[in-house]
Amino acid sequence: MSVPERNERRVTFSLEGREVEARAGETVAVALLACGERVLSRSVKYHRPRGFFCLSGHCGACLTRIDGKPNMKACRAVVRDGMAVERQNAFPSGGFDVLAAADFFFAKGMDHHTMMTSPRALNAVMQKVVRQLGGLGRMPDAPLDGTPELPRATVRHVDALVIGAGPAGLAAATTLARANKRTLVLDEQDRPGGSYLAHPAFGLPAADRAVNEARGAGVEILSSASAISWYPEDEPRPGAPPGLLAVDLGGASLLKLTADRYVYATGAYDQNALFRDNDRPGVLAARAVGRMLMRFGVLAGKRPVVLGGGPYAQALTDALAAAGAEVTRIDGVQTRVVAAKGYGWVKGIEVLDAGKKKSRTVKCDLIAVAALPAPASELPRQHGVSVELRPEAGGFACAVDQDGRSAAPNVFACGDVTGFLGPAEAEVHGARVGQAAVRSYA
Repeated sequence: MSVPERNERRVTFSLEGREVEARAGETVAVALLACGERVLSRSVKYHRPRGFFCLSGHCGACLTRIDGKPNMKACRAVVRDGMAVERQNAFPSGGFDVLAAADFFFAKGMDHHTMMTSPRALNAVMQKVVRQLGGLGRMPDAPLDGTPELPRATVRHVDALVIGAGPAGLAAATTLARANKRTLVLDEQDRPGGSYLAHPAFGLPAADRAVNEARGAGVEILSSASAISWYPEDEPRPGAPPGLLAVDLGGASLLKLTADRYVYATGAYDQNALFRDNDRPGVLAARAVGRMLMRFGVLAGKRPVVLGGGPYAQALTDALAAAGAEVTRIDGVQTRVVAAKGYGWVKGIEVLDAGKKKSRTVKCDLIAVAALPAPASELPRQHGVSVELRPEAGGFACAVDQDGRSAAPNVFACGDVTGFLGPAEAEVHGARVGQAAVRSYA
């Protein structure tokens, strides 16, 4: 295991008018946490402080206003010189939000539909105030002159389309390309590698090795390319069979993709554990903590608690300790987590040991939740792939045979979307599914 050094090349951006220094290649979320800014946004209704949880764009807890555009994901926006960042849903600022009083006054919940219902005039005023306090950001700064221009659409066809550039997707794509199939890989992240980039046993070297092998075999990789949906009724071109995958290339253009073979390697979502105040900043997915350390060289906490069992929890514990952190491990079996402590950032975790009647508080500055990830099976499900509920595999996993074939014609699935495997097993599975896809052309 080797933790990378932070990039020496520095860039400067602003947070609500204040200058912030970051390292080139970091995302806004990583750069802000590295410089001590722990609150990225506020919740819509109660204005509770929010920080990122998954660091992969799936939890929606780090929405910020960037260069006048609302609801941008700070975990995916790469910093650049002159970038202007603001925290949303707060007054006067995200760091100190007087509207957070709602969280204290309505600790047991608030239903604004039943508040001040009479007289009618008072209710109208109250509803207007609620509308001002709620919502997700303000409209963009740039005015819309006339009808907004729709993104440009490009139609493409390839022999094989792989969705997801993690261990399984890269292995499947490499196998297909070596069989002389024109192979395109889509990945929603800014850098391919998937779960390699979050695991202490793999990290950047494994991700770079897999990416280089894929490109060396002739694979084309599109990063920051989000597959929106499968449209079974749409015709990509006149006379062509219906069915296409729509891909957002950063908002400026749209890609309409068709392929002879489709391989879904969409991975899995990080899950939180169930305990009070688990939405506080500083409660992070274990793989997010690992990604900060193994990709960006940033230690997220000096006194972290790693919560959960399994090999990844132990690997992360060892990596954090090797990086100089004072780590506490809680397996969640003999010890039940009651609550996170702290407000703007966690300061401890309240636990109840088996056989004890009183809880105790473990001081910490980070809670890394190593819960079993859930297969990201929505997109293949749209494409006709059946799913089955398998709690031991993380949730609704793609139902495929041993070679990754699904019930949908010419559609395969591999890796964590078929049930959580981890990087090593996912790579092996991806290669096997790639071989099956190659054989299916015969």
